Amino acid sequence: MQWISNNLPYLLAGISVGGQYALIAIGYSMVYGILRLINFAHGDIFMVAGLMMVYASASMPFYASIPLTLALTVALGFAVERIAYKPLRTAPRMSVMISAIGVSYLLQNIALYVTGGLSKEYPAIPWLSDSVVVLGATTKRVTVITPVLTIVLIVLLVLLINHTKVGMGMRAVSKDFETSLLMGIQIDSVISVTFIIGSFLAAVGSLLFFSNYTGVTPTVGAIPGIKAFIAAVFGGIGSVPGAVIGAFIIGICENIIKALHLTTFSDAFTFALLIVILIFKPTGLFGEKTTDKV
Repeated sequence: MQWISNNLPYLLAGISVGGQYALIAIGYSMVYGILRLINFAHGDIFMVAGLMMVYASASMPFYASIPLTLALTVALGFAVERIAYKPLRTAPRMSVMISAIGVSYLLQNIALYVTGGLSKEYPAIPWLSDSVVVLGATTKRVTVITPVLTIVLIVLLVLLINHTKVGMGMRAVSKDFETSLLMGIQIDSVISVTFIIGSFLAAVGSLLFFSNYTGVTPTVGAIPGIKAFIAAVFGGIGSVPGAVIGAFIIGICENIIKALHLTTFSDAFTFALLIVILIFKPTGLFGEKTTDKV
C-alpha cells in the first residue's frame, strides 16, 4: 500500500499530462491528415491561449474569461490559417513549412514584447485547482479531470468526423485533395474548420496544462508542442486515435521515469522512443502506408 501511495501520483500525472499532450497532438494530426502540413505554430497557439487566460482573468471573472480565452484562441487559429497558409495553398510544401515556422516565431516575439520576457503566473481556477485524495495520494482535481475530459472531447470529435457533413468533407479531403476539389467540396471551409477544432482543443489543453504547471513564458509552448508532435508521429501522423494513444504512452512513460528519479532523461526518452518507432515502423503505430500518384 505504501508503494502505491508513493507512486500513484506519478501514474496519475502521467495519464493527466498524456491527455493534455493528446489535445495538442490532435491539432497536428488533423492538419497533417488534410493538408500534409506540419503546423509548427500549433504549440505557440497553445502558449498564447495560456497568456490570454492570464490577462483575461486579471480583469474579469472566470465564467467570462474562460469562454473568452477559448473564443480568442479559435479566432487566432482561424486567422493563422487564412493569413499564413491559405495564400500558399498551391505553393511548394517547403514554402508552407517556412511560413509555419515564421508564424511560430512571430507569436513568440509578440508574447515576448507583451510580457517583457517574464514568466506570468497562471491563475488558480476554482474547483479545478483544488486538491483531492485518490487512493491515499494527494493531487489536484485537474489531474483526475483531464483524462475524462480528453476522452469526452475525443468521442465528440469522432462523432463529428463520422456523422456530419463537415466530417465527411474532412475525410474526403484527407483521402484525396484534388478529387474532393473536383467533386465540389468546399476545401477552404473544411480546412478552416480543421484549424478551428485544433485551436479549440489546444486552448482546452492549455487550461488543463497550466492549472498544473503555472508559469507561462513566451517559449513555454515549445516542449509540449514538440512532445505532442512526437505523439502524433508515434501514433501515426494523420490518425486521431493514434495521436491520442501515442500521447498517453509518452505522458505515462515520462512520469514513470520521473518516479525512478531519472527526471533528467525524461525528455531524452521521448525522442529516443520516437527514433525506435520510426526505425521499426516508419508510419507510426496506426499510420497507413501511402503511395505517391504518378
